[in-house]
Amino acid sequence: MRLLVVGLGSMGRRRLRNLTHLGGHELAGLEVVPERREGAGVPTFATLEQALSWGPEALVISTPPDQHAQYAQAAADAGLHFFTEASVVTTGMEEVIDAARGKAIVAAPSCTMRFHPACATLRRLLAAGAIGRPLAFTHHVGQYLPDWHPWEDYRTFYVARRETGAAREIVPFELNWLTGLFGPVTELNAFVAKLSALEADIDDIYSTLLRFESGVQGSMVIEVISRPAIRLARIIGDEGTLQWDWNGRRVLQHSAGQEGWTEHPDPPPVRGPGGEWVAENMYIEEMAAFIAAIEGREPWPLSLEDDHRLLLTLEALEAASDEGRRPFAVG
Repeated sequence: MRLLVVGLGSMGRRRLRNLTHLGGHELAGLEVVPERREGAGVPTFATLEQALSWGPEALVISTPPDQHAQYAQAAADAGLHFFTEASVVTTGMEEVIDAARGKAIVAAPSCTMRFHPACATLRRLLAAGAIGRPLAFTHHVGQYLPDWHPWEDYRTFYVARRETGAAREIVPFELNWLTGLFGPVTELNAFVAKLSALEADIDDIYSTLLRFESGVQGSMVIEVISRPAIRLARIIGDEGTLQWDWNGRRVLQHSAGQEGWTEHPDPPPVRGPGGEWVAENMYIEEMAAFIAAIEGREPWPLSLEDDHRLLLTLEALEAASDEGRRPFAVG
């Protein structure tokens, strides 16, 4: 299969590594910045017209989020399968949904965290009733923004712009796998703010309250000010608790009546084709699932419509923060 990776920044290069690791496909890249085309290790093109003349069967769109729609639209119009990285922008999404509807193509919005082994463990344990009926959760994700890409100035790329800001981007990224566990969000509230001295016109913290279709409710805090980084989730059921610590690479389970905690460790990282360790299992699994969907072996787990709903949820959280703040005094 011929696969075109659109955008050769950090995520585009990662997708090339993932697909190279999987093997068995012809790869090429589309990148408008000349310096990024250098050293890609695959044929590269400067324009979409040139890239489409190469004859790709599918596009992997790894541009900044505000450019996803134009390439997804082009793919849908040409009858090509397409994958888009996690987005934070709704502009153009409805048009892409309309263009892809009814066509025999796979339209695959990213759902990377659903392929993380810990998320798969949580899903399996909840389905098996390991903690009874899930009732509530807390989830905290944070990483100091200058540490995201230590090789470049955070002020110079899309995470420092308001529409595509770093914390804003992570909200739907995390809601993606949480809604996979608990269903769509039905009620919400939030405080969204800029608290730090980061030199960027973005909100750096989203403190949210969420209720899901299943009745589960919880709090999710997303921020880009934590040092060291944190991703810690705790799910409370009527018969126990599950806890996931990203840094600890494991899920802990405590079921009613047991002594202590049962540990479910993540599997070790996969080994790359050259013998190197590739500690990015979930990205590789996501690309494998995209190819499997194209080949008709399994369906893609997230529709364009569901992805659109996640972004509308993000916008609703921001609106709730703007509209719902009230002064409060005791006495």
